[in-house]
Amino acid sequence: MSGEGPGRPIGQWEPHALEVHPAGHAPGGSRSVEQRVLPGYVRREHDRLLAEAVREAGQGGSRMLVLVGESSTGKTRACWEAVQPLAEKRWRLWHPFDPTRAEAALEELHDVGPRTVVWLNEAQHYLGDRAVGEQVAAAVHTLLTEPERAPVLVLGTLWPEYFKQYTALPAAGREDPHSRVRELLAGRTASVPDAFDASALAAAALLAAGGDGLLADALTRARVDGRLSQDLAGGPALLERYKNGSPAAKALLEAAMDARRLGVNLHLPQAFLTDAAVDYLHDSDWDQLTEDWAEKAYAELAEQVHGKQAPLRRVTPRPQRRPSKPSALAGSPTPRSRVPVFRLADYLEQHGATTRRHQCPPASFWNAAYIHITQPDDLDTLARAATNRHRLQWAHHLDQLGADHGGISALLRLATRREEVGDRKGAETLYQRAADHSEIFALYRLAEMREEAGDREGAETLAQRAADHGDINALLRLATMRETAGDRLRAEALARRAGEGFALFGLAAMREEAGDREGAETLAQRAADYGDTLALLRLAAMREGIGDRIGAESLYQRLAQHGDALALSRLAEMREKAGDREGAETLYERAADDGDTNALLRLAAMREEAGNWEGAEILYQRLADHDEVFALSRLAEMREKAGDRERAEALARRAGEGFALFGLAAMREEAGDREGAEILYQRLADHDEVFALSRLAEMREKAGDRERAEALARRAGEGFALFGLAAMREEAGDREGAETLAQRAADHGDIDTLLRLAAMREEAGDREGARTLAQRAADHGSTARTLLLEVLQQLWPYGLDPDGTPTGPWSAVAEAVPQVSSSPQSAP
Repeated sequence: MSGEGPGRPIGQWEPHALEVHPAGHAPGGSRSVEQRVLPGYVRREHDRLLAEAVREAGQGGSRMLVLVGESSTGKTRACWEAVQPLAEKRWRLWHPFDPTRAEAALEELHDVGPRTVVWLNEAQHYLGDRAVGEQVAAAVHTLLTEPERAPVLVLGTLWPEYFKQYTALPAAGREDPHSRVRELLAGRTASVPDAFDASALAAAALLAAGGDGLLADALTRARVDGRLSQDLAGGPALLERYKNGSPAAKALLEAAMDARRLGVNLHLPQAFLTDAAVDYLHDSDWDQLTEDWAEKAYAELAEQVHGKQAPLRRVTPRPQRRPSKPSALAGSPTPRSRVPVFRLADYLEQHGATTRRHQCPPASFWNAAYIHITQPDDLDTLARAATNRHRLQWAHHLDQLGADHGGISALLRLATRREEVGDRKGAETLYQRAADHSEIFALYRLAEMREEAGDREGAETLAQRAADHGDINALLRLATMRETAGDRLRAEALARRAGEGFALFGLAAMREEAGDREGAETLAQRAADYGDTLALLRLAAMREGIGDRIGAESLYQRLAQHGDALALSRLAEMREKAGDREGAETLYERAADDGDTNALLRLAAMREEAGNWEGAEILYQRLADHDEVFALSRLAEMREKAGDRERAEALARRAGEGFALFGLAAMREEAGDREGAEILYQRLADHDEVFALSRLAEMREKAGDRERAEALARRAGEGFALFGLAAMREEAGDREGAETLAQRAADHGDIDTLLRLAAMREEAGDREGARTLAQRAADHGSTARTLLLEVLQQLWPYGLDPDGTPTGPWSAVAEAVPQVSSSPQSAP
């Protein structure tokens, strides 16, 4: 690395070294010279966005743009073409790659200097890395926001499934593993279409007519579907090789596809693939195999298609150029470089992820993984995949193996299982192994277990260790322990150290429950001083909850005297519950005057309840004048009831929220005006409003227009829309049609649709049909497992075998490795 930071001048890079897909030799060109050529380039909409980012970077700003598109759609080539103007300005380009992409990025991002392009091709390997992805995202953000390092340009590419995964908001109460990545990507992506549109194809044809042999050849196949980039990258030929390959070659490819879609690393050990492939073969194919079947199959798959790509090729991992980090636990895995490894072609990887998503790999796959996979991350990924598919016995054994190879997550899952079956001692031993390596959750859980066992001193020691590693929950736990022990000063100090007013309020609540009301109020006030502005309100609510009306009102009054509008509203609610409507209205008015719009809404609702429609409308209008959405919606409904449809629609549009027009549409539907309702639903559907699309789909289904109904449900992009149609068909006796729709929803990631349909069959007494659908849901696998886990646990408490048969009783405490026959099952 020179003094200018990592990377080298753009002009010194060869595009294929930056992972631009090779397109092969132009037809008729010489093949004696090992020189790959690029076809002519056709610019599209995403190129305009790239050019803007490049222009702004060239003018001194720091910019980032990530192209999101399916495999082999031209993302990397687009980035390469975009940076060429910067080559003339002597910019550098850095492609972090060695020893791993994520490690290289994290180690050297802080050294990146001005006028550098940071090349994050296949950005999932950087931002999605389980160990350091969030740190990489934070480092990139720092690079982009430090003026002294400008200008820099960060370019990346992603598949849509990774983009969706990183930008999805977590469910309530769930961890948020990609918060920094989501923030980094916000406003910094551009979509790349799967196919060339008519104008792009016309531009390609002009280049072909001008002598571009590669484009001319590709257009003979891609002119109809527009998938020109994929053709150039060899995708269709790869697919043909898969479909028409020998049974043994196809079995190896499907084993590789399943390994990649379940999250195993890019480099797949040959021994794993060979053993895994066994159960992908039908009995008749297995019987015809020769002793050298594997050697022949690998040779077949190494043959290259157009574009110099092979379906499955042997690769040599780059050697590590820095000292290896020691394993977290004993039993370090064998380095991958010592065993032959293979990589599946990207196009086939994505094809497998799409077409095989509903299948659970056979027994030979899991057995081969247990025997040959040694990397802790891969074992962790496979154990999770087995759990998500309710293959609980294999998940357990993969976790055992993962723990032996240094996997902390595996240790934690094993410990949790021991707790679930009542083996407290075994669980504590496993938590201790993880805690020995400063795993915060393990330290915290051990502290809880020691406390439950009466070992307060041991609990505090462990909680302190977790707190020393920055765990706020541990600090809160320590504060609670000290409070319980009567050491109030220490408890308050720990709560303040946690840096959260809520911690102080927790102590306040404990003192309130202990009868120390003065102490509770003092701490609640301190919590408010630390930023927990609702602490005193919550304390008042506690008193209200136990029936201490006087104590609650005293606190609310105290807050109200200092202009707290929420306290005024709570006082008003108390007066309203006590039947003092006049007093309540007065307080709501005061709260509204202090800026609490909810108070004005409640006051309007009170007038509605009292039949004072005119008074309510006046208040809603006051709020509507400030574009308050709910008030506009209520006014729209009131105008609708009064027959003033034009005014109602105008108000609903002003609300700027789909539910306002949706409410009017529902009112018209209830009144029997189906046509008027459909007009409003259609207006919302034109803007892709999900509920409107779903309702229109149901209306079209009832009218017998199934094709249009399905098209609308697909546009809604939500599983419940397809489930609505599936339920209607199930109730109409069309079980096959219902299953087809539920399967489509599952293929788009909504497993719950299959489970809800299974529940309908269970209620109808069709237990066998319900089990079939539940097993299909299990085979899909799901990370959002609440409903799935509940249903599957009831049906099959010990899990399922890979072939879908119920697993017999087994114990997580002492379980031998499942024995798998060396002869294959029938292919699923």
